[in-house]
Amino acid sequence: MSGTVILSEGAEFDHVVQEVSKYIHLYVMPFEKDERSFTRIERRENMYGGNGTVYMIQMFDQSELANNRLAAYMVLLNKGDESGFHTHFQRNEQELYVVVHGTGEYRERTGLEGTIRTKTLQKGDITSIHSVGYHSIENTGNEPLIMFVITTNNPH
Repeated sequence: MSGTVILSEGAEFDHVVQEVSKYIHLYVMPFEKDERSFTRIERRENMYGGNGTVYMIQMFDQSELANNRLAAYMVLLNKGDESGFHTHFQRNEQELYVVVHGTGEYRERTGLEGTIRTKTLQKGDITSIHSVGYHSIENTGNEPLIMFVITTNNPH
């Protein structure tokens, strides 16, 4: 994966918030804490060797999630933006994608050389990957592809 840039202000930050806010409310109510919006926005260019830009809108700090590494919106604003093939094997993770807006092509395979299975995803669809699986996602529509991503890890 290429480097991650934290966006904290400016035209790009404002653009991402404005575009995503057309489709979802960026809101979280953490237990026994003040209600709030997101904690940060990360820009990832050519994420895992994919094309274009992926934005990760982090809704929680890692310290707020027991045995979880990630709970964030993954945003692929433009047609052709993608997160390339990657695995969660090294960290013993399972990752769920919940599509909340847009259309995309989801790809998965077993190992580095497995047969690729593809599926067109739309609002409401959920995917899951773990163990020896590799997956990728590409925005194939004319609107932003927005997914809520939950990455859990088994510390054992």
